[in-house]
Amino acid sequence: MIKTILAADIGGTNSRFAHFQTDQNGTLTLVGAKRLPTKGAASFPQLLEQLRLSDFTLPVEQIDIAIIAIAGPVEQGIFCAPPYISWALDLSSKENKKALRRGCLINDFVAQAYACRSPVGKSARLILAGKVVDDGVIGVLGAGTALGMASLVPVAGHGLLALPSEGGHAYFPFVAPREFAFQEFYREKSGRNHITGNLVVSGRGLSYLHWFLSGEELEPREVTARFTPESETLAWFARFYGRVCRDYALKMLALGGLYITGGVAASNPEILTHENFRAELLNSPTMNHLLVNIPVFLIDNQDSGLWGAAFYGQQILDQGLN
Repeated sequence: MIKTILAADIGGTNSRFAHFQTDQNGTLTLVGAKRLPTKGAASFPQLLEQLRLSDFTLPVEQIDIAIIAIAGPVEQGIFCAPPYISWALDLSSKENKKALRRGCLINDFVAQAYACRSPVGKSARLILAGKVVDDGVIGVLGAGTALGMASLVPVAGHGLLALPSEGGHAYFPFVAPREFAFQEFYREKSGRNHITGNLVVSGRGLSYLHWFLSGEELEPREVTARFTPESETLAWFARFYGRVCRDYALKMLALGGLYITGGVAASNPEILTHENFRAELLNSPTMNHLLVNIPVFLIDNQDSGLWGAAFYGQQILDQGLN
């Protein structure tokens, strides 16, 4: 029997929706997708109404299950007040229960973690070779509007469990005098005292970094359009990205591999292929021997969060849960 899944990835900039089908053989198929601006809606019900009125291929009332991934901490699988979205999402509200008779809310990087075991994860681009430990923890992180993190942990007899993280809100580890000068520049220009990974390894981080290095105040896309092999902004950002990847790989002991996703790296893979990325990733006087064996992959499919949400929904349907 074919079942239908509504997968959604609600981010600070865009909200993506997808219609998936899963059959008795476990084949997951993407039927259609739709992107809507998150800020174009004053609430999640309004966003669903915009989806209903669009040319989306799946009427919301016909779904077997909806998996909504959102950029923020999720409480009890039904509520999230995301830090970079002006409205909260509560699946237990009367409006949402009427629109989605069977739904589940998960963190957006939990969806990215499950995506590692979906078709888009299996086709991920190898950035740095290593040796995957079959029962090792998988680390997942990526930058877009902010810096997301999660992990995929093997559970004996129960497959894989995705664990969320809000590590992007931790302070970014600056080192050396010129980096400290950038930190003070960021504080002065942004008015923020706490310079976190979300602010540094993200689209806005690119803008502030280029502003500091060049004196030009540009949008992130304007900055990346100027990337060349000699770009100082690219060199700095690659080093910063390598640093957060190294620290997270060590914290999670990601022997199952490190998967990088998110719009910044997917649209600009030269960040990960830059020598500064590799050098900083392996820069550990005590754990270099471990880091050098952790393979690094890039999931450059912009719909990876949707595939991960659908993969999770498929597991729920298969197990008869929720």
